[in-house]
Amino acid sequence: MKIIAPAIQKMPWQEPKEKPVDAPVWRYGENPIIGRNPVNGVGRIFNSAVVPYEDGFIGVFRGEQVNGVPYIYLGRSQDGVHWSFDQDKIRFVDENGMEFMPRYAYDPRLVQVEGTYYVMWCQDFYGAAIGMAKTKDFKRFERLENPFLPFNRNAVLFPRKVHGNFMMLSRPSDSGHTPFGDIFLSESPDMVYWGKHRHVMGKGEEWWQALKVGAGASPIETDEGWLAFYHGVTSTCNGYVYSIGGAILDIDNPSIVKYRCENFLLTPQEWYEERGFVPNVCFPCATICDPADGRIAIYYGAADSYIALAFTRAEEIGEYIKSHSRLTESDKEIGRR
Repeated sequence: MKIIAPAIQKMPWQEPKEKPVDAPVWRYGENPIIGRNPVNGVGRIFNSAVVPYEDGFIGVFRGEQVNGVPYIYLGRSQDGVHWSFDQDKIRFVDENGMEFMPRYAYDPRLVQVEGTYYVMWCQDFYGAAIGMAKTKDFKRFERLENPFLPFNRNAVLFPRKVHGNFMMLSRPSDSGHTPFGDIFLSESPDMVYWGKHRHVMGKGEEWWQALKVGAGASPIETDEGWLAFYHGVTSTCNGYVYSIGGAILDIDNPSIVKYRCENFLLTPQEWYEERGFVPNVCFPCATICDPADGRIAIYYGAADSYIALAFTRAEEIGEYIKSHSRLTESDKEIGRR
């Protein structure tokens, strides 16, 4: 499996201390990379996304304020591991440059498409829904129209257009802590009007993803399809458990799942994943990829309290997903009924 993406100057990386026993994914030895109270007025930063930018990295971060209201903060890093943050939340404006702030904003994603950076998050739109904004310089963030009606979460753009249209994954939901959820694909010619909705995948038959699934990091283009890291959720007598799964989507029709790993790639087992504001959560939000040698760094939220890093290689993770693939009937469909 070869990654198809722009060359990258540098990326966060750490070789495994020992060969992984199961899936070829290993944690950064100094996790978590961001501790508690990183900014005045912010108790926790988690479920956040980063991209390469200029000579380093930039990111949009879910900052849980000390009054309990989440907003999005901007962070910068030279190495993708050590971060500094703006003291104030991102100030969003409308198309006329007037301030246009969401009532709250959480679980942001950040994707570059054709020279523009798009931020997606969950917000109030008379119910839980998707908010979006665009920027070219990370100074002016212009809000876009809400792509979908309530209720929806986990919106993730593809890094390039497919058949001339923007592509986005999302998970229709309810306005609470949704006990269900499938991943859907939608497309748009202009980032305003969204349609041609297609079902991608539902919950799996395996225990770790038996309750619901949701999109995670922006899909990675490879010569074998779109490599997608997503989250799968199960329900226990002590609450939900969030694990990281992997799938490969068809390159021309991404609503078709070519391979879907029956095993989780990462599940809560370290203290920062098991113990926190919401225990037992591994929530993927972003990847940094080196197309030259296939290295992939995965940023994930841990226990709704921290950000952590994990690593893999495209060839190894691709082979693991394919060799452990188990598809449902709806995975194989185009997703239109």
